[in-house]
Amino acid sequence: MIPKTTGAYIFGCEGPVLTQDEAAFFKETQPLGFILFARNIENPDQVRRLTASLRAAVGWHAPILIDQEGGRVQRLRAPHWREWLPPLDQMQTARDAVRSMELRARIIAHELFEVGIDVNCTPTADLTTADTHPFLRNRTLGPATEQVIAAARAVVAGQLAGGVLSVVKHIPGHGRGTSDSHHDLPTVTTDRATLEGTDFAVFKALRDVPLGMTAHVVYSAIDPEAPATTSPILHRVIRHDIGFDGLLMTDDLSMNALPGDIPTRACDSMRAGCDVVLHCNGDRAEMAAVVDATGTLLLKAYDRAQAALALRQPPAALDISAVEADLEALLNG
Repeated sequence: MIPKTTGAYIFGCEGPVLTQDEAAFFKETQPLGFILFARNIENPDQVRRLTASLRAAVGWHAPILIDQEGGRVQRLRAPHWREWLPPLDQMQTARDAVRSMELRARIIAHELFEVGIDVNCTPTADLTTADTHPFLRNRTLGPATEQVIAAARAVVAGQLAGGVLSVVKHIPGHGRGTSDSHHDLPTVTTDRATLEGTDFAVFKALRDVPLGMTAHVVYSAIDPEAPATTSPILHRVIRHDIGFDGLLMTDDLSMNALPGDIPTRACDSMRAGCDVVLHCNGDRAEMAAVVDATGTLLLKAYDRAQAALALRQPPAALDISAVEADLEALLNG
């Protein structure tokens, strides 16, 4: 059960060990969950201690997120964890690419669950296009709508079997963005009918995934000014046209795509319709500003969070050697 005083924010922490000062801050502010980055990772025992410390700070089994996509975007790395191909590379080279993504997701979930991480910010269900920026391109699953839907569903199923929830991203679609939203605000000029038949259609098919992340992208045919994260117009598209009714979190507020300072970004995101804001860099002053700007979970967001986290389950029985062999056959057979 999520405490009623839980904040509408997910936070990062500074390093591989939770300090007493950080623990006191998290106890006071009660974030919904936490997200880990490379700066927080050293080895399996250390990560287990960190995830346990984070949960102890808030007093309940809060979700702990990570971006373990594979390729450039994976926080757990060799020698302690497996290295993975970028998702697009695997989709383009594997026999039965969709099945290979499910097996891969099952192994990734196994590694995450063993160190106390129970939410992975995958699949990246943005369509690959000729214009997809390199920061995103090989993190996607391909250009064909139906295959991306199938592969994304396979990732969600594989992770859930391993006790890990999925965050589908970036709603309503980042694939046509021609700039890196970590540094600039992408603008997509594609007409609405085309978007609805392609990019948006993927997320409509995945609308029952209980956790989702917004795109810091302007869709000029729908709202020429605000990116989806802070646009009430785009949130109506996400909730009503696409039909996504899961817990909707922002992409990282620290990314430079969003205008304004951190509290402004948090306020604008919540006013637009986000349930939760995601702040990743561990900066204390910024997190305190997010707390003041955001507050606790609203009733509908609380219900969505409860429904999503209720799906967490112990991993199914796993013959890891057999799964690895099956995946190897699909990748190299």
